Amino acid sequence: MNPGRRTGFWLPWLAVSRAEGAAGLVADAIAGVVVAILLVPQALAYAQLAALPPQTGLYAGLLAPLAYALCGASRVLAVGPVAVVSLMTAAAVGPVVAATGAEPQAVALALALAVGLFSLGFALLGLGALAHFLSHPVIAGLMSASALLIAVGQARHLLGIAVDGATLPVLLPGLLTRLDQVNPLALAFGAGAIALLVLAGRGLAPLLQRLGLAGPTARLLARLAPVFVVLLAIGLVRGFGLEHALRTVGDIPPGLPGLTLPPADPALWRAIAWPALLIAVIGFVESMAMAQTFAAPRRERIDPAQELRGLGLANLAAAFSGAYPVSGGLSRTVIAAAAGARSPLAGVLSAVALVPALLWATPLLGALPQAVLAATIVVPILKLVDPPGLLRLWRYSRADAAALAATGAGVLLLGVELGLLAGLAVSIGAFLLQASRPHYAIVGRVPGTEHYRNVLRHPVAGSQRVLTVRVDESLRFCNAAWLEDTVAQLVAGRPELTDVVLMCPGVNAIDASAFESLERIDARLRAGGLRLHLSEVKGPVMDRLAAAGLPQRLSGQVFLSQHQAMQALEGGC
Repeated sequence: MNPGRRTGFWLPWLAVSRAEGAAGLVADAIAGVVVAILLVPQALAYAQLAALPPQTGLYAGLLAPLAYALCGASRVLAVGPVAVVSLMTAAAVGPVVAATGAEPQAVALALALAVGLFSLGFALLGLGALAHFLSHPVIAGLMSASALLIAVGQARHLLGIAVDGATLPVLLPGLLTRLDQVNPLALAFGAGAIALLVLAGRGLAPLLQRLGLAGPTARLLARLAPVFVVLLAIGLVRGFGLEHALRTVGDIPPGLPGLTLPPADPALWRAIAWPALLIAVIGFVESMAMAQTFAAPRRERIDPAQELRGLGLANLAAAFSGAYPVSGGLSRTVIAAAAGARSPLAGVLSAVALVPALLWATPLLGALPQAVLAATIVVPILKLVDPPGLLRLWRYSRADAAALAATGAGVLLLGVELGLLAGLAVSIGAFLLQASRPHYAIVGRVPGTEHYRNVLRHPVAGSQRVLTVRVDESLRFCNAAWLEDTVAQLVAGRPELTDVVLMCPGVNAIDASAFESLERIDARLRAGGLRLHLSEVKGPVMDRLAAAGLPQRLSGQVFLSQHQAMQALEGGC
């Protein structure tokens, strides 16, 4: 491998930066600073969501972007703490702490290390495509339900009351029974922050444009509204001495993190293996979706293996720098793209720009109310809830809607892990049910053409002596018996039949069970004085049938096209 290829493998941003030149470097520097500004309040908020000390969120945005830049696939993906992964971290850490007695931070470190190892293992084995087994409805259900769960969980901070729990059956009763403990000051800060964020999201950009700012600049400043809200809240708390009247972030150790080593307790590692696997898969799916979205305008391809390597290294860096699992963040990626990021160097520079905050701004950040942090989480996360999308999906596919609903209900009632498993079970069950009873049609010729269509959908010319059944699914063990029963049912009561044609344009594979079923169907038809023919069999399928000798043993023939079959069997019917 030559040096240029090594650089492209490990430091893709170097090649991009060289191509972009000085203008690209300036754009990346600006984007890096802007992302770092937004990262500070987000990191604190997501650490709160993960039920970890606030500095862990800041640490998650420090070395992880540097490690991702080594070989990550996306030019602009901002890697660091994110909402759903933070929720999954909290859901994983709590039970492990209760079962093993380990410190929450130690469990989070082990979780990040395990996520990194899983990601690198997937990349090494070329298993990036496994993420596609998570269907879109399952992912949508997970995101929507997680957003609701996060919003309900953050209500305790908005109200200033202490409630534990990770599912709705625990959180809601806890909140409702403690309404007499609401802290009015926390409620005022939280409600005010929500109102400002909602107003900024809806009208700040147009207002700034009317004041003379360019459209892109106005939209960028509008997206930075959480930073301004955070600064305002800190100013009010410090100015009026409210630190002891409501819950704030509290003391944040100043300085950069030292080297941290995850614990080596075998019991702990066994306990975190499954949640780490789920976090690795969900984080990869989210990151790939965002990376592909932002790569599309540039007509770039995102390599799954390269993305897995980048995420794997980012999580390893998080594990050894006092953080917790990381992934690609949507809002920060949007900000990076809007600010003009052209390469992963923007992520590197965002990490560098975070250093001053860790060194000198932590006393100021300690005065930030937890209610305001909760508001910065709730407002953007609720955009993931999409009830109209569920209704559209229900009209399009009941099975997919059921998978989405099962995932969402499972996440809300049982937790993220069991909810995801419930959605997967429904999704796979629906697929197997559909595969076991595939669509088929009796077809006839469209008059004046050589096309053959479903007799129930089109005015076609049928045949009394030839029955043509089009199968629209691969033939496998799960539908082999169905095929035998269906052919027997269609043939029964038709004494005028002489031939049966299985039209196979939609059959991409025939496994051993289905092959034996074809032989049994042929034998039964032959015993009844009928012949079995095949038409429009795809090349790879025909190769396997020929290798097994079926064409020679078949009572009928294998035709290249359905029209050819009808010409031969009906003389041009």
